[in-house]
Amino acid sequence: MVSAPSLGELASLSGGTIYQGQDVTVEAIGLVAQELAPGALFAAVPGTRVHGATFAADTEAAAILTDEAGVEILQKAGETRPILVVPHVRSVLGTVSARVFGDPSQQLTMIGITGTSGKTTTSYLLEAGLMAEGHKVGLIGTTGTRIDGVAVPTKLTTPEAPKLQELFAQMRDEGVTHVVMEVSSHAIALGRVAGTHFTVGAFTNLSQDHLDFHHSMEEYFEAKAAFFRPGPEHSVVCVDDAWGRRMAEAAGVDTLTVSTGSEPAAVTTRNVVVEPDGSQRFEVLIDGAPIPVHLPVPGAFNVANAALALAAASAAGSDPQVVAQGMSTIQVPGRMEKIDAGQDFLAVVDYAHKPAAVAAMLDTLRQQATGRIGVVLGAGGDRDAEKRPLMGAAAAERADLVIITDDNPRSEDPELIRNAIVAGTADLPAEVRVIGDRAEAIRAAVSWAGPGDAIVIAGKGHETGQLVNGVTHHFDDREELLAALKGEHS
Repeated sequence: MVSAPSLGELASLSGGTIYQGQDVTVEAIGLVAQELAPGALFAAVPGTRVHGATFAADTEAAAILTDEAGVEILQKAGETRPILVVPHVRSVLGTVSARVFGDPSQQLTMIGITGTSGKTTTSYLLEAGLMAEGHKVGLIGTTGTRIDGVAVPTKLTTPEAPKLQELFAQMRDEGVTHVVMEVSSHAIALGRVAGTHFTVGAFTNLSQDHLDFHHSMEEYFEAKAAFFRPGPEHSVVCVDDAWGRRMAEAAGVDTLTVSTGSEPAAVTTRNVVVEPDGSQRFEVLIDGAPIPVHLPVPGAFNVANAALALAAASAAGSDPQVVAQGMSTIQVPGRMEKIDAGQDFLAVVDYAHKPAAVAAMLDTLRQQATGRIGVVLGAGGDRDAEKRPLMGAAAAERADLVIITDDNPRSEDPELIRNAIVAGTADLPAEVRVIGDRAEAIRAAVSWAGPGDAIVIAGKGHETGQLVNGVTHHFDDREELLAALKGEHS
């Protein structure tokens, strides 16, 4: 058991200074004042509307970590507990949190996956493969957190640094040996993974998304590149696109490259065969040795995800042959997930919510369907608005029917979001309908489909809620699609 650090030790580690009070032992750390027990350190960070120091009175924490602005607030409130003051809380929060919980990532084989698309599927492939090899595996990502296959409640793709380090400590204490986690660009930019020791870092691809946060593709790329410099012990990068080739250069000369096309790489694929049910068989070559793979999910992008997963497992010291066998059993929630009620057409739910992902998803369906393609599509509010017409264009260039509907409008006017998507469909051959009610849009797609056709409900995937004006309403595309296929109205 690692001893709990003192506030003085954390001050030395963070380069901060202790203001008022005596030194104390820090047994936990967190950002939510009400959740902290006595003996914890409350990390009071500046927020978009109010500074976290405002909530210090709501916690029984032993001490407070904050910045100069936070100190002013605490002084005015008559705060008497010790305060650790640093210039920027988030820049040290990961390192401090890691020390509080005993640097748990140092005792785990950590595999971090970043990129725009494919993070979730790649993490599921790795989880299944590593478990087949006999490891106890922790998973952290978009669909939630699991320890040895059992769900653990979390809210973010990459949790805030204190919660993340607490999860690592929990996993370590429960005997987990390997952790596979998605690393979002927000997490990198906001320092959530700082203080985490990664054995392997993997990069999938880069395409337009999150430009409301990063402002440009170059800034988005740099956020991802920061994960690799200084980086994990081993870097694995898919070089199928130009961004990947740039990332391989940024990650350094020892980077293990992965290619599913003509680009030379250390890890390649060959002999891809798509079965009638959409599953795929192919070989991944690592060090020249062919590894047979049977993948139960469709799409050329999933061949790349599988190759990346095998390369990452190999870099982590696992046997790729065994990992490949384990990967043959996966089903990723809301990722090209088939919904079958005995209908004579293909019906799928997918998480695609950016232009490149919409294009790849529809290209995959085109390979499987003998008839027409229909897509139900929306875009999230309060997010990258520039991608909306691009999503509409990607859909209308490939589908026969595009039904534009609501996704998670959040605080925006849903009609304005729909109009932006519609604008991208102009002068393209697809039939375009606008149906704001998402359940009604799904029923319309089902009514339209005939034998040999394929429909996909895109954008929400595994999500089970629809966020409108601050209120989350239960909504699961899979449930709604199944009900529509059965002729039921939910």
